[in-house]
Amino acid sequence: MIDLRSDTVTVPDQGMREAIAGAPVGDDVYGDDPTANSLEERVATLFGKEAGLFTPTGSLANQLSIRSLVSPGEELLAETNSHIVRAELGAAAVFSGITTRTWPARNGLLKASDALEIARPDSGPYLVSTTAIAVENTHNFGGGTVQPIEQIKELHAGATKLGVHLHLDGARIWNAHVASGVSFLEYGNYFETISVCLSKGLGAPVGSIMLSTKERITKSRVWRKRYGAGMR
Repeated sequence: MIDLRSDTVTVPDQGMREAIAGAPVGDDVYGDDPTANSLEERVATLFGKEAGLFTPTGSLANQLSIRSLVSPGEELLAETNSHIVRAELGAAAVFSGITTRTWPARNGLLKASDALEIARPDSGPYLVSTTAIAVENTHNFGGGTVQPIEQIKELHAGATKLGVHLHLDGARIWNAHVASGVSFLEYGNYFETISVCLSKGLGAPVGSIMLSTKERITKSRVWRKRYGAGMR
């Protein structure tokens, strides 16, 4: 039987299991795990980012990312059916005090103007200020749709003018890359934080990587431990 419920049900093949068994390991909280360090550096280089941070789940990589961009009481914009909104159990509000506001999109496909039109940065003492916009690529609940690179470019240009940060939920960015031909480096140009999943499509048993600047990754490493996700 072929299980098509989700790409998360993939399992490591024999070669991966042997690589896992033979991998050098250490205490990642101390920065002493050479395999984790190498993985973080390799993925960061793929996307042109300064640093990476291994997390057990994609949800945590997303939450650490948006926490680094949005302060408590500020606002994150995301598409109505995005994973951050629907499938992370209100984590942005519960753990970070972040307000989330959404825009609807058919099949989850990004139209930059939809997000930019509702963005309200620097709203003063009466309204919630928008400080970040999240984009999911590919869009899971949209049926695996690939976000058009021209819309991403337009969103980046508009967000830059507004002083609004951009986060990419790239759990399935590997699929978007294959389908569109857009390079990982180009995707990396348009987002300040990125999360990528290793168990979706790639077949790894666990894990995601948060990508950003060294400063944000250093701070997020502390929050990862604070959330109880330090790997010893």
